[in-house]
Amino acid sequence: MIRLKDTQHANTAAFLSSAIRIAEYYGFSPLEEIPRAGPMSLGVARRAVMPLSKVESEISFARREERALLSSARKCLISEQKDGAVLAWRVIPNAAGLPAITFELHIVGPGSAISEALLIVVTNAIAEESGIKERVLSVNNIGSTDSSNRYVRDVGLYLRKHIESISTTLRPRAATDPLGTLVQLIERGHPAAPRAPQAMEYLTEEERRRFWAFLEYLEMFGLPYELNAHILGSRDCWSHSLFEISTPDSESGAHMQIAFGGRYDPLASRFAQSPTSAAVVSITCEIRGKTRPKREVQKREGEAQPAIYFAHLGDEARRRALGVLESLRRATIPVHQGLWYERIAEQMYAARKLSVPYILIMGHKEAMEGTILVREVATNSQDAIPLPELPNYLRRRRIGAAVHL
Repeated sequence: MIRLKDTQHANTAAFLSSAIRIAEYYGFSPLEEIPRAGPMSLGVARRAVMPLSKVESEISFARREERALLSSARKCLISEQKDGAVLAWRVIPNAAGLPAITFELHIVGPGSAISEALLIVVTNAIAEESGIKERVLSVNNIGSTDSSNRYVRDVGLYLRKHIESISTTLRPRAATDPLGTLVQLIERGHPAAPRAPQAMEYLTEEERRRFWAFLEYLEMFGLPYELNAHILGSRDCWSHSLFEISTPDSESGAHMQIAFGGRYDPLASRFAQSPTSAAVVSITCEIRGKTRPKREVQKREGEAQPAIYFAHLGDEARRRALGVLESLRRATIPVHQGLWYERIAEQMYAARKLSVPYILIMGHKEAMEGTILVREVATNSQDAIPLPELPNYLRRRRIGAAVHL
């Protein structure tokens, strides 16, 4: 949990205002303001989303945060996807019953590792702007359902060997929910926990490649991380990447978790009754003083919009995109983007719909050279600009200013 005394914020409202501003820069919208999807989605008849109570009865929870996730996950799945994705933020009471709030960020639709990477970059920016200087990013991967089933089976066998050392209150759970039991043992610092099987040892080659793609985003952005086999969650909720961001306690030296997240495809698929991709990060902050955040006026149709669309072409360009967007955010230059798109044609179509006068284009060549193309839509003329010079170039040309549509 973020303690406000460790930040530059005077109260909870100030923290939320900062977090919302950063999230909305990257394209996230308030979940409650996103319209509900109709009976047809992208021209295809939608299945009814399962009721919350039915899904909840089927879940074996391993973490406190997972119960709170259900409500938000269902709301995201009944929301209308704009251009193939839902990017939403939501503020909810803390699941542990503490005097705290949780700021959630959801990405529903894209199945690539860019979802988790974007969530981490936004969370890192929120923590950094709050004044939290020391941050530790820990990541793990529990693979697909098949991989996690093999892992959980071996965790059950391991716990059976150490059953005598487990408290009598926890022993019955070890037989029915080995993973949830292991999470409890980790939280209690049980001596058997460090020697337990590790989920990453059970990944298939394809899952390892997928995980490496996720880690490449972090390395390209320059974000240090550590692999931690103890970052776990229920296999009924999570698959593939899980992550935690913590900060050292200045008094005790222990690490305090300030954010937890990952890919919740299994849970989303239960609600949707079909394979569905979704990822989330939950940032927890204590409640102190004012709690109602101030939001900048939402840009509506006909009002000022960003004048730039960022388009990427190829994997290398998409890996470098997060660093480019963060440098533009720090320079307060607004920009549209669609990092979840796989094809340049989809991005150009989105740019045309937005009627932006300028497009930033990064292909493989530009990514390798550390440059980017700045194209003026009206004339189709373009300049190749070194990335370090991009914010100043846009300012000199007054390209970063919002336009009225």
